[in-house]
Amino acid sequence: MEYINYIVIALFVFFILNRIIPATGVNHISTAELKNELKDKNKQFVDVRTPGEFNGNRIKEFKNIPLHELGQKAEKELSKDKEVIVICQSGMRSQKASKTLKKLGFTNVTNVKGGMSAWR
Repeated sequence: MEYINYIVIALFVFFILNRIIPATGVNHISTAELKNELKDKNKQFVDVRTPGEFNGNRIKEFKNIPLHELGQKAEKELSKDKEVIVICQSGMRSQKASKTLKKLGFTNVTNVKGGMSAWR
């Protein structure tokens, strides 16, 4: 019986760590660094917040693909040949989105640390 408690604790720790550890092979930039990237037409900018959040405050170069739709829309709306820079409100959803894009075969993915909360 006691080993079941250990398994539950181990699964819980794994779940939490999987949420907060950055995805392997994903670049990370600050919002200050993002400002220099926005002029680059060879990059794709994706905001994974909800449409309501996106319409309330957005960066004009970013396209809105909500996180829950990213799996279905990424391969249709994004090119695997160009870097994808991902943002959300705080950096957590964009980190998850970065992992999703990597699993879909996107090789050049960058997450914006701090998200829109850090944007000025």
